[in-house]
Amino acid sequence: MEPKKKYKGKNRFIGNKIYSTITDWTHSLTQRLNGLILLLKIVFSYDCVVFLLSNLTVTPKYDLLMLSFLKAYKNFGIALLVLSIIIISIFYSILKPKKVLPVFQPAMVNYEMVDSSIQHQRKYHTIADFSLINQNGQTITQDDYKDKIYVADFFFTTCQTICPIMTDHMAQIQEATKNDNDVMLLSHSVTPQIDSVEQLKRYALKKGVNDAKWNLVTGDKKQIYELARKSYLAVKTDGNGDAYDMIHTENFMLIDKKRQIRGFYDGTKQEDIQRLLEDIQTLKQEYH
Repeated sequence: MEPKKKYKGKNRFIGNKIYSTITDWTHSLTQRLNGLILLLKIVFSYDCVVFLLSNLTVTPKYDLLMLSFLKAYKNFGIALLVLSIIIISIFYSILKPKKVLPVFQPAMVNYEMVDSSIQHQRKYHTIADFSLINQNGQTITQDDYKDKIYVADFFFTTCQTICPIMTDHMAQIQEATKNDNDVMLLSHSVTPQIDSVEQLKRYALKKGVNDAKWNLVTGDKKQIYELARKSYLAVKTDGNGDAYDMIHTENFMLIDKKRQIRGFYDGTKQEDIQRLLEDIQTLKQEYH
C-alpha cells in the first residue's frame, strides 16, 4: 500500500501547485481589468462609464475607491490625456520622414526615352542651355527660368489628339499656381516650321496663357528635339530634328531650381496632374 500513499501525496502537491497558479493568474487578471476600467473612466465621462460598466466591476470595494478618486481628479485626468495626445502628435510629426522627390538621372529612366550617348549616366544630369522664341517674339533662355520650379512639355498647335488635353491640363496647373511666382510653365513646339510666333500667339490667347508664367516656344527644330531627347528624357523617337522627324509625347516633366528632373507625369491623366501639383508643394519645401 506504500506506493499508493506516495502517489496520493504527489497528486496533492500537483493540485496545490495548479490551485496556486490559477489564484495568481486570477489576481493578475483582476488587477489588469481594474486598470482598464480606470483608464476608460478617465477617457469617457463619469456617468457614461458608470452606466456601461455597472455589471463589469470586478471588485466593488476597489471600484468605489476609484470612483471617488475619479470625482476628485477627473478634470486633471482629461487634461493629462489631451496633453499626452498633443505630445505624441508633435513627436510623430518630428520623427515622420519627409517626402523627398527623386532626382532623375538618365540611367534611372526607361532606356527607350534616353539618347544612347547618355543612357548610362548616373549623376549630374541637368537641362541644357537653350535659346528659343516665345508667343510674343521674345527670346527665352535658361536664364528666364533661373531659380524657378517649372513644368515642361512638348506639343504642337495643330495636334487634334493628346495635345488639347495636355494644354488644358497645363492651363489647370497655371490656375493652381497663379499666385506662386516660384512656379512657371514651358511648352515646346515640335513643329516649329508650322508654329510661328503668330500661330503661337493665337493659340496662347485661345487657351488663356498667362505670358508672365507660361511660355510657348518655337525655334530651331534640332535644338528642340535634342532638348526632348537628351535633356528632358521625354520621347522614344530617335529622330535628330530632320525635316521629316516627328516626336509626340504625353509626358510632363517637373524641373527644380537646379535644372534637375524631379518627376515624370502623364499629361493626359487628371490623377497625374493632381500628383504633379502635390509634388510641386513637396519640392518647394526643399527651399524653405
